[in-house]
Amino acid sequence: MLDDLNDLYQQVILDHSRNPRHFGKLPEATHSAQGRNPLCGDELTLYLKINDGRVEAVSFEGSGCAISRASASLLTETLQGRPVEEVRGLFEEMHKLVTHGRSEKPLPEKLAVFAGVHKFPSRVKCAILPWHTALAALDNRKEPITTE
Repeated sequence: MLDDLNDLYQQVILDHSRNPRHFGKLPEATHSAQGRNPLCGDELTLYLKINDGRVEAVSFEGSGCAISRASASLLTETLQGRPVEEVRGLFEEMHKLVTHGRSEKPLPEKLAVFAGVHKFPSRVKCAILPWHTALAALDNRKEPITTE
């Protein structure tokens, strides 16, 4: 059973890496930020369109490892339509998930694929980079953020 679950998670990560959702520049973005993970070579730009306190649209572009691309893809699916104030809380719980293998508060089920990342410390930064970049985009930070 556990092997089946690990296989499923691996398939989800590979699918989102190979076929990222919401990939490309968002011309009507109201917020954006750049993020880099120099250790792995991950680079991305995250775009948010915020309207009436909600993330109306979100997309990303860039390149990186499978974990980073899958995390960015799943982030875009997760944030779409959510109130801005929820984004910071989602970041906190996602950070707990990738660093400790569990979150204190429920996360969207699709993010469970990252629960095993904590077993590979070098991949934690790959998984959390898009989320740090989302926070930077909310703050409209102009300088690129980095995981180092």
